[in-house]
Amino acid sequence: MVKTGLTASVIISQWTWAATLLQSSNVAWQYGVSGPFWYASGATIQILVFGVLAISLKDVAPSAHTMCEIVRARWGKTAHLTFLFFGFCANIIVTAMLLLGGAATVEALTGVNYELASFLIPWGVILYTSAGGLKATFMASYLHTMIIFAVLITMITVVYIKVYSADQMYDFLDQTVSYTTEQCEAIYSTDGTPETSFFMDDSGKKQMACGPVAGNVQGSYLTMISSGGLMFGIINIIGNFGTVFVDQSYWQSAIAARPSSAARGYLLGGICWFAIPFSLATSLGLASTALMLPINSGEAGSGLVPPAVADHLLGQAGSALILIMLFMAIVSTGSAESIAVSSLIAYDIYREYFNPEATGKQILWVSRIVIVCFGIFMGLFSIALNAMGLNLGWVYLFMGVVIGSAVIPLWNMMTWSKASGKGAVIAAWSGFALAVTAWLSAAHITSGSISVATLGDNRVMLSGNLVAILSSGFIHFVYSKFFDNEVFDFDTLDAKIQLVEQDLSGLGAEQQDKAYLKKMKKWITVRGWGLTIILAIVWPLMSVPAQVFTKDYFAFWVLVSVAWGFGAASECLSCA
Repeated sequence: MVKTGLTASVIISQWTWAATLLQSSNVAWQYGVSGPFWYASGATIQILVFGVLAISLKDVAPSAHTMCEIVRARWGKTAHLTFLFFGFCANIIVTAMLLLGGAATVEALTGVNYELASFLIPWGVILYTSAGGLKATFMASYLHTMIIFAVLITMITVVYIKVYSADQMYDFLDQTVSYTTEQCEAIYSTDGTPETSFFMDDSGKKQMACGPVAGNVQGSYLTMISSGGLMFGIINIIGNFGTVFVDQSYWQSAIAARPSSAARGYLLGGICWFAIPFSLATSLGLASTALMLPINSGEAGSGLVPPAVADHLLGQAGSALILIMLFMAIVSTGSAESIAVSSLIAYDIYREYFNPEATGKQILWVSRIVIVCFGIFMGLFSIALNAMGLNLGWVYLFMGVVIGSAVIPLWNMMTWSKASGKGAVIAAWSGFALAVTAWLSAAHITSGSISVATLGDNRVMLSGNLVAILSSGFIHFVYSKFFDNEVFDFDTLDAKIQLVEQDLSGLGAEQQDKAYLKKMKKWITVRGWGLTIILAIVWPLMSVPAQVFTKDYFAFWVLVSVAWGFGAASECLSCA
């Protein structure tokens, strides 16, 4: 069983994707101060709320190895195959984002060919994971987390303490939005004339961070009142509910943790993780627009904002630090995703349908084969995505369309005795179909055509994401409430899950103490939902009256981000 500090480190390490480091700064480049906040807030609340499921798992299914084993035990084969599909989709999407962002950054900083980087990166993950398995993932997560925080603190120190100050950044950001279109065209041109400008693309769409921000109050980067930022925030919340609740890697962390560690670890991990995208993007992301670096929208969408700023401020040392930070994220999350896929195939396909009496040794052998095959497949898949013109930012916004419909049924499975298995299957597939339909329809309605560019529009992605999660939840509730009146007895669930060679290790007295589990569930429910309300509702509402931030307000905002970064780093250092 894993203790609280190590559980928190694992959560931080697993949840720190390439997108955490790269996409968070992209939305700062696009929307200003609202971008880092909505990225951090919209991806923290899932970890806080998942702590409730983690304790529920300890209570009703302590013998489980995977989330799909629980689905099979409660709802049967059809539901099992359904949620296996969505589980694999979650793992593939997360790993694809790791490789899309990682390969683009490696190519930009080192000159290594994108396709070669996409193929080589998975081999690092394969060797790392195959050598140590889940134990290595847990033990190395603490080291990875500390390295990530060390680079984070270095960057925010350079931006706001050593080289610039909050007041200087405020003036630079204010200056950036003051330029007219003609001035921006002259700034971003090869010879200072509009004729050679690369400020806009052929369709007249702005490509560089210069001039007023569309959808922001007074066109300012220094405001939380941003239509684009808010749309991104909603998309971010829905998509990340999918990549936590539907991703086996988070369930396996809950399975491996002690009950007390599962509750406190997810809470601590979520609070500390918030600092990584919030503090990093508030420094590097805002610096990219303040300094008006020549980064176009395509490069920003590929995740190149942090490496560009780090290289500008620190030269080769900055590039090296970003590469190290990115390597930590890729190896740790890539390892967790590889183990998640191998667990699903080993337990939910190989043992469930081919060899019910499989020994631990046989399951381990299958897992290692799967890790190698998955790594090779993902390298080829990421190359294919890049060839199609899909970058990190596009895939990040798209993930909720694919897996959002599985979120509420899985939540209901662990918390609602009347949740119908047939209703869950209908809800997941119907929600998926409706989401894709809404997504394609919205692209055609808003732009008159369907292409990679029109499908990646915020309004279009928001339509697909909202339909996915809301329609699925509505269908499952209605079917369970009015068409299937069966009430499930959670006390019978664990008996339906088969142990490997009757291995009872890890199922000690604490795992079976119902009174203690009930106490911990109440503890995490109150704190998890309380912090969720603060981060997703109270904080943004409190910043609305400020309209465009004053210099003092922005200085306080920066102080919060810097303090949170240093505080999270020191807390993780002391708690493991």
